[in-house]
Amino acid sequence: MDSKGLSGGIYKPLSPEGIETIHDASLTILEKTGITYEAGLEETVGMLAEAGATIDRGASRIRFSRELIREQVAKAPSQVILYARDGKNDLDLTEDKVHLGTGGAAVKILDLETGEPRPSTLNDLYDLGRLVDRLDHIHFFLRPCIPTDIPEADYDVNMFYACLKATGKHVMSGVNDEAGLHRIIDMAAMLAGGKEQLRAKPFISVITSFAISPLKLCTQSTRIMQECNRQGIPVALSAAPMSGSTSPMTMSGTLAQLHAEQMAGITICQLTNPAAPLLYGGIPGMANMATMGYLGGGVECGMMNAAIHQLAAHINVPNYNSAGLTDAKLPDAQAGWEKAMTILLGAMGGSNYMHHSAGMLESMLTVAPEQFVIDDEIIGMACKVLKGIEVDADHLAMEVIDSVGPAGNFMMAPHTMKYMRSEYFQSNGVTDRNIRHQWEQGGSLDTRDRAKNIARKILASEETPYIPSDIDQAMREQFNILL
Repeated sequence: MDSKGLSGGIYKPLSPEGIETIHDASLTILEKTGITYEAGLEETVGMLAEAGATIDRGASRIRFSRELIREQVAKAPSQVILYARDGKNDLDLTEDKVHLGTGGAAVKILDLETGEPRPSTLNDLYDLGRLVDRLDHIHFFLRPCIPTDIPEADYDVNMFYACLKATGKHVMSGVNDEAGLHRIIDMAAMLAGGKEQLRAKPFISVITSFAISPLKLCTQSTRIMQECNRQGIPVALSAAPMSGSTSPMTMSGTLAQLHAEQMAGITICQLTNPAAPLLYGGIPGMANMATMGYLGGGVECGMMNAAIHQLAAHINVPNYNSAGLTDAKLPDAQAGWEKAMTILLGAMGGSNYMHHSAGMLESMLTVAPEQFVIDDEIIGMACKVLKGIEVDADHLAMEVIDSVGPAGNFMMAPHTMKYMRSEYFQSNGVTDRNIRHQWEQGGSLDTRDRAKNIARKILASEETPYIPSDIDQAMREQFNILL
């Protein structure tokens, strides 16, 4: 089943009136309350002042008129295509088209052999990319873990190198600074055949956490965001408030604040470079009010992230958001139900680019190779829901029913042979459907063990050379490649 780019939009947690009310509240927030900013953004603030924003430099406060926001937001492209080098996994982010993939910045991985947590490494990142490359329902590869074994100065280029070497799917990640961004663009251009070719079909994109909720611009990330705009690299405007901590306790209050942050970010991008490709990057979450930590697996996260697509669609901009997080510490039943709920709600909502959808555990702190296999299955099932039920003459099978007749059997009918592998979801092998006797003969393996075996088999297979040897050599001569 081709599960990429199916249409959602069949779950709408916000009514049309609710969308309008939140949108109007967000415009009021930007007009009345405004946003603040860190030191070092004088050029950006000057650009906003020239465009008509009201600047209170003494209080470090920027206020936006409704007209300014509407004018600039309208310039953002309604369609963004994130390309893949393999030619099979281009992501058309328009309307309610749904794509799900990896995400996060985990610093731990559950070792595939011992099952114990340990710091994640550059080689782990490469192996996870190879794994995702072979899992058909995971549509893109957003860096899921941080290589803790390399110097910070070499982080950006090595992280993108490992991802691009591992998979032909679209690659996204954050970067540490503008210098790192330019090195990444130079490296990607070597693969693309030049910077203009990369700009025409960008197979990399960048997350910029430009907003520190509530309502504050981050200097480093805002600068990176604007440089991506200038270079034609698609950017996700990540902002992740936690209700009860960095946003109001209520869902609608969190959405109103987040929508304001997003429209401010979009305005900055479009003033920097009109029609710059971007993704509305709202990631609403929840605070654990007992510990003040992040809660990733709540069903309300699924509801709010589905609402994010509605708000992004209201201003005609494709969106990036979150699904598939869990507070579970290992691939267990809790991980299953928390992931399934938020993935299904996000997919049914029509979100265009859902990261965190595969591999994550422990509220983004940990990944596990086997979890990617399990989540590929969950994503595939969610996308099957989006296909709906086909009703036409052949699927309705009136002639077949008549030919088999009362008390007959459909098992050997040609119609059954025709549809037995396409009408129903085909597992990647992690779901057990054997009878107990067969299951026992196979070793009585549970889901996690089956997923581990699938992961081991994929990682033991021959590597696909996504970076040709001559380009690889040129990269190693230009950059300090550590993989």
